[in-house]
Amino acid sequence: MFRAGLALLIALSLAAPAQAQLLRKGDPTKDLTPEEAAVWPYPLPDPQAWWDDERVKPDPAADPLAGRRLGRNERLPAPDNGVDPSTYRLWGLMPLQWQAVRGDEMVVEVWVRPSRSVRQAVARVTVRRDGAAFVQGRAGLACCEAGIGRRLGFDAQLPDGAAQTFQALKSDPLWDAPREVQVDDGGGVTDAVCVDGVSYDLTLVTAGRARTVRRACDNAAVGQAAGVLEAVVGAALGRDGRFDVVFPRRADFAAARAAYQGLAATGGRLKASDTTRLAPPDLGPPAPGDEPSAP
Repeated sequence: MFRAGLALLIALSLAAPAQAQLLRKGDPTKDLTPEEAAVWPYPLPDPQAWWDDERVKPDPAADPLAGRRLGRNERLPAPDNGVDPSTYRLWGLMPLQWQAVRGDEMVVEVWVRPSRSVRQAVARVTVRRDGAAFVQGRAGLACCEAGIGRRLGFDAQLPDGAAQTFQALKSDPLWDAPREVQVDDGGGVTDAVCVDGVSYDLTLVTAGRARTVRRACDNAAVGQAAGVLEAVVGAALGRDGRFDVVFPRRADFAAARAAYQGLAATGGRLKASDTTRLAPPDLGPPAPGDEPSAP
């Protein structure tokens, strides 16, 4: 046994220089012959230096509200959008639950989920108290593996003056509408089954408030959210062609808006869905028309 161990040590000591460099500090190619260096794939850094090097700080656009400490009576938002922090991390986004929103700041987020595809997308716009606005976009295949397949993303600052456009979205009637709706065309409720369409989960976070609504498939229902969708999706488009193909009609929700306006003009309305659910108590009172889940 002793001889076998000794033989193994001798064999390791005579290993190729390229292998021995794994245990050396500094540039592992410095003692290699030109022939050996030519086939070395890349300079291997010192293993300890990998841990000790200063961590590169992310670009501010990747986390516009970073570095904040909560005040004594300050609370983080609790959005009831069905996306937990671990899911946000899979998508490469700072969780919405960790964003300390203050003053007149806001975050508006849209998840886009086609009913017949695992291709999903999310667009988030953040307006900071200094007047700067940022957009973040992610798209990928949310299925069948322990991650988001073919995930792509971008983080960018929006042009000066963009903040006002999004601040105006705070007063959109959408945020006071029922969380989920059914179309009542005046003759009774139309129970639409989303077989071939797109669902949109929209969330607005402001200081002290988080509100989520879901609009799916029916043009009239989606049309109620057209203003928010056009603003947020429109800000995200044009930055990565792979993201843009998720939206074959780009940010054109004109047909949906017309359907919603036509519904109202003919005496119809959107009423709270029978299966809608109340927001948790810490998110404040429910919007008018919201009802508990059906048993």
